[in-house]
Amino acid sequence: MNKRQEKGSGEAGKTTLRDRIRKAAEGLKDKSERAKNMSEETKVPQEQEAAQETAEQVVDVAALQDELAKTKAQCDEYLDLAQRKQAEFANYRRRTEGVRQEAFDDGRRDAIDKLLPIIDNLERALAAAGESEEGLKAGVEMVLRQTKETFAKMGVEEIDPLGQPFDAELHNAVMQGSEDEGEPGTVCLVLQKGYKLGSRVIRHAMVKVVAG
Repeated sequence: MNKRQEKGSGEAGKTTLRDRIRKAAEGLKDKSERAKNMSEETKVPQEQEAAQETAEQVVDVAALQDELAKTKAQCDEYLDLAQRKQAEFANYRRRTEGVRQEAFDDGRRDAIDKLLPIIDNLERALAAAGESEEGLKAGVEMVLRQTKETFAKMGVEEIDPLGQPFDAELHNAVMQGSEDEGEPGTVCLVLQKGYKLGSRVIRHAMVKVVAG
């Protein structure tokens, strides 16, 4: 081989090597661009997925807050209902207690009213007893005293208005007296004592009132 042929063969070898290097560089560049594009393509769905997950979380929080508000409102409603029922029960208990006490007082007044004639008769017996009946008189006085003490313990009070102004709430005027029997409008004679239990009259006093 002459020198010209050797030179041509060397230049051809160099050209081929440069082409290979250029192609390899282009291949690397293509791979790099494809990898970049793939990364960007992968990144977009990931961002979209993350955004969707965040939105779902926001929706879930809003739903929980709404459910919490509804539950709180329902709890407040139940609490208000319970408080109203408790107040109604307290009022009912007070009313029934008042009714029970009133029924008890009515029964007690009725029993006292039935016992009053016994006191009346005992007092009449004492008034009619003579000196020769001291033993009987002492016994009647003891029974009368014990009866009155028992009534006093029950809260019974006598209405004995002799000399007091006439009071229609406590007295029952059945006779009219003259001016010389006392001050006009006052009780000059008690024909039968009255009795009361607390503020309630069991029996009005039967009296004679001076005219005026």
